[in-house]
Amino acid sequence: MEAERKRVITAEGLGKSVSGPDGTLDILDGVGLSVGEGESLAIVGASGSGKTTLLGLLAGLDVPSRGAVTLAGERISALDEEARAAVRAKHVGFVFQGFHLLPALTAEENVALPLELNGQDDPARVRAVLEAVGLGARRRHYPRQLSGGEQQRVALARAFVTRPRILFADEPTGNLDQATGRAVADLLFGMNQAEGTTLVLVTHDPGLAARCQRQLRMAGGRIVEAMA
Repeated sequence: MEAERKRVITAEGLGKSVSGPDGTLDILDGVGLSVGEGESLAIVGASGSGKTTLLGLLAGLDVPSRGAVTLAGERISALDEEARAAVRAKHVGFVFQGFHLLPALTAEENVALPLELNGQDDPARVRAVLEAVGLGARRRHYPRQLSGGEQQRVALARAFVTRPRILFADEPTGNLDQATGRAVADLLFGMNQAEGTTLVLVTHDPGLAARCQRQLRMAGGRIVEAMA
């Protein structure tokens, strides 16, 4: 299936090392992968296996020590932070375990923020994505007035509001109870399919990972298993 899709993410010989008091530590070593347009991919593995570091490199939030990352046709590993931020703003959405909502803004204002940062004003789109996650009636509530599940649904709406080509999710249900996590996952995959967005997620949840078209298992900074 991957060969039949246009590749939107490619990593080649990816490595990440950090210096510490005991010398250099290799967090990633020789990782290579590609992700196709509209595909859903789960990156799984034990804590410390390097999966969140890999996600950050693929998304252009960090740069590798070795190797290269191409995202949406741009070799982002060769770009400076300003240029990487411009690529992210144009093509990428994010959902994290922590909801990262701005407490002084309403749900509606939080969702509108990525559009505003791109110089866009589209209240109808903001309302539409809030309706899609079941929060149209609570759009003027502040994060403190929302439950954890509702806050994560706002974060989902914010991630999808710009119609991103690629969505990165890091433990998107990790702070939620089982039932709420399942509901948020249903929304995540439903919106992914409706928008045709490529989805790359990191998770400890085998049920969530199994809903993706492919899984990559990491250990010791390497991909050790690929599962369809």
